Amino acid sequence: MKIDILTLFPEVIDAVLGSSIIGRGRDAGLISFNSVHIRDFAEGRHQKTDDYIYGGGKGLLMMAEPLYRCHESVCNGEHVHTVLMSAQGTPFSQETARRLLKEEHIILVCGHYEGVDERFIEECVDEEISLGDFVLTGGEIPAMAVADAIFRLVPGVLAEEVCFTDESHWSGLLEYPQYTKPAQWHGKKVPEVLLSGHHGNIDAWRFEQSLKRTFIRRPDILENLILTDDEQKILDKIKKDLE
Repeated sequence: MKIDILTLFPEVIDAVLGSSIIGRGRDAGLISFNSVHIRDFAEGRHQKTDDYIYGGGKGLLMMAEPLYRCHESVCNGEHVHTVLMSAQGTPFSQETARRLLKEEHIILVCGHYEGVDERFIEECVDEEISLGDFVLTGGEIPAMAVADAIFRLVPGVLAEEVCFTDESHWSGLLEYPQYTKPAQWHGKKVPEVLLSGHHGNIDAWRFEQSLKRTFIRRPDILENLILTDDEQKILDKIKKDLE
């Protein structure tokens, strides 16, 4: 899995993704990422990458040509699935990360200023992705979030597959509460079932807690989730207890 990130601030990308688990995954040869400086492909002494907007309006817009040249340098004549990080894009999700994982090579484009010339989007971008209904000053933070979410799914990057299959959103539910030592802290005790050593009871408790947490915090998720009859009974009991 390779991800190239087109950006005006490559040092930010390298500093964040090059550390911790993702950095170790790259060092082990499991993944590859590269930040490509858009300004290197701009013309003129000042390497200008933006200009005023036709029709008026505040702010500047990223020019199509420097972005195009940068994009072409990475594609090298081949089609590479290209994602523009945009507040107008489809909200990113765990399912999106799993879909993008199937691509061998991805390009993430970081917008800036008032956005990107529409002609570049029409010619080079396959899809637009957003982190949510809010606006940031640039696409670097969303790009790093997307890259991190994809890379951690690559086999071997995390110690075990269960490290991500047991987490929020993988199965459609939010993750259950978790605890570590000490068994009692500030008068609060770890639930007895987690200390019992009975894995069946622990799994049942964790599922119920995941279902409960999802119902309380993200009931919208449950609308599209298919539950078995037994699981639906657990959910009905949770709803009743919370009334």
